[in-house]
Amino acid sequence: METESRKVSDSAVETVHIVRPNHLNNSGRLFGGILMQWIDEVAALAAKRHCRKNVTTVSVDHLHFIKGAYPKDDIVIKGRVTHVGNTSMEVKVDTYVEDENGERTLINRAYLTEVALGHDDKPVKVPRLFLETEEERQEWVKAEKRRELRKLQKAGGF
Repeated sequence: METESRKVSDSAVETVHIVRPNHLNNSGRLFGGILMQWIDEVAALAAKRHCRKNVTTVSVDHLHFIKGAYPKDDIVIKGRVTHVGNTSMEVKVDTYVEDENGERTLINRAYLTEVALGHDDKPVKVPRLFLETEEERQEWVKAEKRRELRKLQKAGGF
């Protein structure tokens, strides 16, 4: 039996939010916890598109807040699967502020690890990832390095 695989593009998710007053911190910028929730949701949706199963977030790493977002900013969050293991998937999530002309400025980048779950909430095997572009292949190589770092951190008790 041939192993099932899906393309990176099959997992692509894009959401759009408007920064509203209830999303702000005391400094008048988008509260990081709200953005983290949105990022987690996008990562889960991308992983679900890849494996077509329920998923759970196992880790969030390399969450970089590059710039702030302010009231009425349009926030675009894009996610896609970049690497798969046996039951896990790494999802890259980029967050942008989009101006009136449609120009996007990166304000956050995060990598999340999601695990596919069966009906019994136990991890299940995920489809392989079919890489079509050089960019996707480079992202896979970087993901392998991040995976090794996560293993080292876990072994070291971090």
